[in-house]
Formats: sequence, C-alpha cells, structure tokens
Amino acid sequence: MLVKVNGQKVELPEGSTVKDAIQAVNAPYKEGCVLGVIRGKEEFEKHINKYKLKTNRGSVIIEMIEDDEASELVKEWKKNYKKLENLHVRWTTSEEVAIGPIKTDLESTHEEFFYEEGEVVLSLSGFTSDSTHVILIKDDHSSVYGVPDYNRGVFARIAGGRRTLLHLEDRDIIKSVEPVIERKSIVKSAAVTDIGTPLEEGNQVFTYVLVKPSGDSPQSTEHFFALAKNEKIKVDYESNTFVGFYELQGLKKSPETIGERKRGTVTLRNSGKGVGKVYIYREDRVSTPSHTLIGKVEKGIQLLDIAKNGDEITFKTEPNRIMTLAMTQKEAEFYLRDRGIEHVRDGLMDDDALIVSQVPNFTMDIVKENKLKTLGINRDNLVEIEFNEDSPRSSWYFKKISGLIDAPLGSLKVHFAFPGMKVIMFKGDAKEAKGLIPENNPQTCVKKGELGITNMSRRHIGIIGVRFEDNDEFGPTGEPFNGTNVIGRIIKGLESLENFKEGDLVYVAEKKS
Repeated sequence: MLVKVNGQKVELPEGSTVKDAIQAVNAPYKEGCVLGVIRGKEEFEKHINKYKLKTNRGSVIIEMIEDDEASELVKEWKKNYKKLENLHVRWTTSEEVAIGPIKTDLESTHEEFFYEEGEVVLSLSGFTSDSTHVILIKDDHSSVYGVPDYNRGVFARIAGGRRTLLHLEDRDIIKSVEPVIERKSIVKSAAVTDIGTPLEEGNQVFTYVLVKPSGDSPQSTEHFFALAKNEKIKVDYESNTFVGFYELQGLKKSPETIGERKRGTVTLRNSGKGVGKVYIYREDRVSTPSHTLIGKVEKGIQLLDIAKNGDEITFKTEPNRIMTLAMTQKEAEFYLRDRGIEHVRDGLMDDDALIVSQVPNFTMDIVKENKLKTLGINRDNLVEIEFNEDSPRSSWYFKKISGLIDAPLGSLKVHFAFPGMKVIMFKGDAKEAKGLIPENNPQTCVKKGELGITNMSRRHIGIIGVRFEDNDEFGPTGEPFNGTNVIGRIIKGLESLENFKEGDLVYVAEKKS
C-alpha cells in the first residue's frame, strides 16, 4: 500500500503501522511526541474550504459555500479543480472572468438568474457538461449561464485577490489551483495517534515540525535553538490563534526583526509580560513591536494544528544550531569541518583544551561569516555543579545570569576573593534577583563546596558564593542561614577556585545526568 510520511511517498506491506512507516523512511521522531495521521486525500479535502487560483498576474482565493443547496456543486469542484491548471482565461468582460473549459458530470438548465459581485459559478456553456467553465463575477448582473439546478450554479465566493481578478485578460494562464490549508480542516481530518496504529492505503503520517529561521534575528533564533536543544518542545498553551512554548519565559532578548505573523510564523516575545515566550501561529495576525520574527514552519504545521496543552512535539531546524561550547578544540575542528566552516583556535590551542566561548556567538551570524573562533582553557579550570531540586527559583536565577539556561557552559565574574578567607563570591544581578524568596535555607551547617545565593530578605540580594570549608554560622555569601538559599554543590573544580582573583571569569557547567 502507498502512504506518505511527512510528504514522502513510501510503499508498505498491508497491515503496516505508523512505526513501520517511520522506520521505512527514517523519519525524525522523538519517542512520546505527538503524531498525526490523515486518512487519505479524499478525507482531507472533504474539510478544505478555500482554494487558491494562481495566475501569471497574481492569485485569487475562493471560499466554498457551506450550504446544502451548493453541496453537489462543491463536490464537483473538488473532483475537477486540478483540470483548470495550465488553462488560459477563456474570456473577460466588465461583469465576469471565465476559466475553462473542463468536462464535468453536471446537467444544465436554461434559466436566467441574477448574480452578485464576488460569486463564483459553474457554467455549462452551450448547455453541455463537456464545456464547463468557472465564472468569477466582477459586477452585479443577470445572465443565462446554463447552470445546474443547484443554487443558481453558485458554489463559492471570492475571498481574496479581487485586484488580480480585475486585471486578468484572455491571454493569461492559470498556473495552479491548490487547496488553502487551514487549521480547522486539519483538525477535522487528522487524528492524534500512537506508533502502533495500523495504516491504510492513502494515509498521510506527520511526525515532526521543521522550522527554517529567516536569518534576520540571530539572537532570537539562538533562543529558539536553545528551546529545541533536545529536538522536542512541550506545548504550554494553545488557542485557535497560536501554540505557545514557555520553558524559557523570563529570558529577555533584544528586539530584532518585526513583521506580519502569518500562519506558520515563529516569534519571540521581546518585551512586556511573557518576555522569552515562543509562539507559532495557526492563523494570520498583524505585526507588533513586542514580537520578533524568528522564522517559519517549512513542514509539519499539521502537528501544530492538532497539538494540545502538555503535548510534546518533535522539532528540527534548518540549519542546525552551531554550538562548540564544552567541546575540545580537536572535537570542534572536526565538527566545523563537516559543516564547511573555517575554524580559528584562540586562548589555549591544545587539542584537548576545553572551549568556553565562540565568536560569533550566534548560529545565523556564523553561517553568514562561515568562520568561527573558539576560546580554549585548561579543562581543570572548569567548575562543575550539581543542582538540587529544592530551590527551583534560585537555580533558575543562577542559570540565567551565568548563561547556563541556553548554553552548555556559563560564566561568572569573581566579586570577592581573599587569601585565607576560605570563601569566594561572584557578582549577581539585583534586578534579576528581585522576588528571590527564601528557599532551601541551611539549618545547622553549610558544607564545603555548597553553592549559595543571598535571598530577598537581605540587602545584597543575588550575590552568589561558595565556601572552601564547613561553616555552622554563616552561608557562602556571608549572610545568616535565613538569608541564604542553597542551590547545589560543586562536584568538580573546587580546588582550582581558590586560585581565582577578584574580576576573574570563572566558567561553569551543570553535571551531566
């Protein structure tokens, strides 16, 4: 049997499942993510309501009439519309544009009817079905079109492209006629399913969403790359208008390219309430300064149409994110060579040196320059942290100001380090720390290597610190226990921290699970 997987045709044995189809074409799919199956072209087109007639002068969109009187005409249109492709405009007048002829199974009448501007008619010229034309009405008038005995032959209305219609002449050509895919047609015809679901002839399977960045908003695009770092994203909100992904809410990026939010457009909220949220649009919306355009969905809009709150969706991007942090210089050399990108080593250039920064920092800028400089350090100078689960707000704050939220490595600047004090402190951000409530306060002792942050109960909110020996009186930032939130412990690199001075940059990473 013939089925389609993400638009790719594949022959499968009878009784095959969605899993078999995925494996047959090696389709991108992460276990547990939402899937979509459309039960064949006929089932899908049954719910299509709009069609685009593309001409050499522009496009005209027509919308089917949802009325029982026009139902037979709509069926005939859906059965025959592809026959109009590559035909010329047959004639034009001040009142109408005619396209055809095509052959249908309709029967004509000889009655005269009144037609209004914007109506679309199936006309049997010469009162024969072998010469059926599609008539687009430009102005109110009465005529005998030899129409079938249904709804005066009217099966649709013009929904867009009236200016194009006014300029069409009899030498113009219909390049294509395509259904306009809307969310409601997808939802009515697609079923969320599991990989064990049996397939039938003509089924269409959708497994992932492909996003193509525009390249005009590199910082915001990198935000999206970070969101999709595991090639799947959880839906946090869905409405008729958009699907929202809020995992990185609160991570602000500067405004970049602004524009119309068409169906399939990916945007980042750059200001106001909800900054850092990512949206993908199911319906068209106008532009707004608070939304930066990231790119658009190239494949898999069907999954975004049917996804519900809490669902996970498999995502791919084109191009993929270019991220060398936490690689060695040698690993980055091979990684970048495979992508055709020139590699320039900086800092410690040994093959086993650990990369802690890259210039340019953003993927879309790297693609444009086709060149990347990587800064290496001695791996022994990397500080590795194991976070606990008892201080989520404080851990988020730490990851945000260090850069660990959207990158595999982060950095902190030393604020206080004095020989013999057995403590080191790092600069925080009082503004970002606002609202940092007390959580996971130490009770009897702060252990060597425990990482703490000053909470909102104390004046120096947001300061980060770690002690090099146990202390049963004060936390790592010198505050009483009730002013200290413990977020985790350093499991690697604690000894090297004692060698850092005020103003130095310390590179940090989260322990790999």
